[in-house]
Amino acid sequence: MHTILQPEGWAKPVGYANGVAARGQLVFIGGQVGWNGQCQFETDDFVGQVRQTLENIVAVLAEAGAEPRHITSMTWYFTDKAEYLANLRGIGEAYREVIGRHFPAMAAMQVMALVEDRAKVEIQATAVIPE
Repeated sequence: MHTILQPEGWAKPVGYANGVAARGQLVFIGGQVGWNGQCQFETDDFVGQVRQTLENIVAVLAEAGAEPRHITSMTWYFTDKAEYLANLRGIGEAYREVIGRHFPAMAAMQVMALVEDRAKVEIQATAVIPE
């Protein structure tokens, strides 16, 4: 469906792809945070917010008739790099449970703050539904 771009001789990335080539209908998902559909946070736990954020992405994808396997790129923003790194195992488990074993091109960065004060993570995604 999508072609993973892995230059020859490069070390294989774990949990993401260096690049993805795709053709089809583009779906752009605005930054999602770890609140529910009524814009209410149910947890301040980092992994819990990641899980909810990923579930929100899947819900938006479904509105376009897309699935997690159609995601081509994700950009993760978090407010605390140390908290992100300390929770990698739980983040990975949540990711695989919600998204599966599909690893698009990704970027991750610490930011000073997010617009929603309680938000610990925000994820923006792009998907391509094949023609």
